[in-house]
Amino acid sequence: MTAERAPQAHTRRGVRRGVAARAAQIGAMFVLIGVVLFGGAGRLDWSWGWAYLAIYLASTLANAWLLRRNPELVAERGQPGAMPGWDKALGGLWSLAQFLLLPLVAGLDVRLGWTGQVDVGWHLAGVAVFAAGLGLFGWAMVVNAYFSTVARAQPERGQTVCREGPYRIVRHPGYAGAILQSIGSPLLLGSAWALLPALVAAALMAARTAFEDRMLRSVLTGYDDYTREVPRRLVPGVW
Repeated sequence: MTAERAPQAHTRRGVRRGVAARAAQIGAMFVLIGVVLFGGAGRLDWSWGWAYLAIYLASTLANAWLLRRNPELVAERGQPGAMPGWDKALGGLWSLAQFLLLPLVAGLDVRLGWTGQVDVGWHLAGVAVFAAGLGLFGWAMVVNAYFSTVARAQPERGQTVCREGPYRIVRHPGYAGAILQSIGSPLLLGSAWALLPALVAAALMAARTAFEDRMLRSVLTGYDDYTREVPRRLVPGVW
């Protein structure tokens, strides 16, 4: 009995470590974005900057509540396995553009007035696009038990093709949600110049789908059939 319980206890400890690691990663991300955003702006009384962080936080808390029954996925996202070299490059550049350059440029724009006054309608449009992106990303993560932070096969977790929720419409709904977040962020923050790193981030995420499709076709049973069932990667009826 002791021998049978030992692996289970080890697994539970691994899950706890992974969940703790993911919580630390998310906390560090919020600190980084906040420091870069408001540091660039040189002020704390920036209502749209706070709105950006608040929407992000609300989405994170909602996802945490929805994923409370699947701590193994949270642990996987906190301590994923080895990632291919192309994903290290694309993922690293995407993180740089999305979490560092975009908030930095938006903050500097507020401080230096590059874009100037922006009508509140643009801000609200950004809120809608940004929130929609977060919602789509969260939906994909909740229905897909193998939604890792890196592009990798997960045979140790018995990975299968997900055909639920938004995966019935496009093959990479989480990435589509991330692209919407990138595009919505500069609008929400009122920075035309921040669209430059946002478009870079969106392009990198789109490129990731091509590499990941190729990988999944070669390692995941049933993925070829899935690509015929759902022919579009990111945009229904388009691409």
